[in-house]
Amino acid sequence: MNTPYSTLHDWLDHCERLHPTAIDMGLERVQTVARRIHLGFDCPVITVAGTNGKGSTCAMLESILLQAGYRTGVYTSPHLVFFEERLRLNGVPVDATELEAAFARVESARCQNDDEISLSYFEFSTLAILDVMRLHTLDVVILEVGLGGRLDAVNIVEPDCAIITSIDLDHMALLGETREAIGYEKAGIMRTGKPVVVSDPVPPQSVLDRALEVGADLWRAGVDFNVSGDKQQWGWAGRGRRYSGMAYPALRGANQLVNAAGVLAALTALRDRLPVTAQAVRHGFAFVDLPGRFQILPGQPALVLDVAHNPHAAAALAANLDAMGFFPTTHAVLGVMADKDIVAVLRRLNPLVDKWYFTDLPTPRAASATELMHAWQAQNTRKDATGATFAAPTQALLAAISAANPTDRIVVFGSFFTVGGILKDGLPRLQAPHLT
Repeated sequence: MNTPYSTLHDWLDHCERLHPTAIDMGLERVQTVARRIHLGFDCPVITVAGTNGKGSTCAMLESILLQAGYRTGVYTSPHLVFFEERLRLNGVPVDATELEAAFARVESARCQNDDEISLSYFEFSTLAILDVMRLHTLDVVILEVGLGGRLDAVNIVEPDCAIITSIDLDHMALLGETREAIGYEKAGIMRTGKPVVVSDPVPPQSVLDRALEVGADLWRAGVDFNVSGDKQQWGWAGRGRRYSGMAYPALRGANQLVNAAGVLAALTALRDRLPVTAQAVRHGFAFVDLPGRFQILPGQPALVLDVAHNPHAAAALAANLDAMGFFPTTHAVLGVMADKDIVAVLRRLNPLVDKWYFTDLPTPRAASATELMHAWQAQNTRKDATGATFAAPTQALLAAISAANPTDRIVVFGSFFTVGGILKDGLPRLQAPHLT
């Protein structure tokens, strides 16, 4: 099939225009196209769903399995800067030319026999990424669910192990108004007789009920596996396996231990098919890297990057910031989607932030800087705090740098667009003007 699209940018523009809605929950259309391109995998598949911690969980799995010598394919979303970040093959982002060829194959299958099937941006791009993975010789495939679980395009692939990370209120218009309703959607990735790791320490009952209903092999935090530790090291114990005296994962934040525990449970559940050594586990945790997850960049002032964009993630960010110690002034750059619980996010960070820099984002889904400013003013009770608005994350960061002292810290958080807007020109190393 001849198509007018030659670059990845052209294909992504095509996907944006194709479907009447950005998000269309359901699997029938995407399953039909998947059958036409003979989508399937001969290696173990691990699917990860949840509200927060999915990307970190996938990165830890990938790091350990690479250390163990396995050929890995990892699909995560969204991306921070470049679309190619969504697919990592053996730890390296995919080449755009491979994606371009896969988009063409999906387009051909979509329009087969004059039966044109409409696909959303996420569905189309997911099929293309899965198709690239299908053509590589992989030992393990790791898939992050985009939204929910039950009706997400990723759920067309049969997992050999499912992981459900922390569950909280997010995307409520699509997934439900309660943790129980959202948990039910996440639990849609469970399969009969296959292990499902629930790393949320206090999961919704709907998740546990669903595991019983489908006959999944439930691995529950605090029941089937446990963690322990002190300030220097930590340990894990689960069905027939124990790890002790481990250094904490390279990904910062107390919440990462919850994700790491779930990772070890999944690897233990799959040990007959994907055996890993204790050394691979230790090295994997030591070398794991994932931009934008409580990422601290040294400089004066210090810079913290975090894609926390819902109340649960904002609470974790606040706890992690609090644990950093004393800073005279904390400056915060915030840009976030309009459908998030913005007031709750602000409340979590208000006690720690002295100067706010609200930013517009390059997507119609985002709340404007002015809307963020008004939301903050409506509930702010601190007379010493200030706020201002900016047209882009880079402008907001520059303003924060010019106002900051070398001993301050700047936190850039919220949407992937916010953090990605800072990282698009590389890792910044800050030097307050007072130093020059």
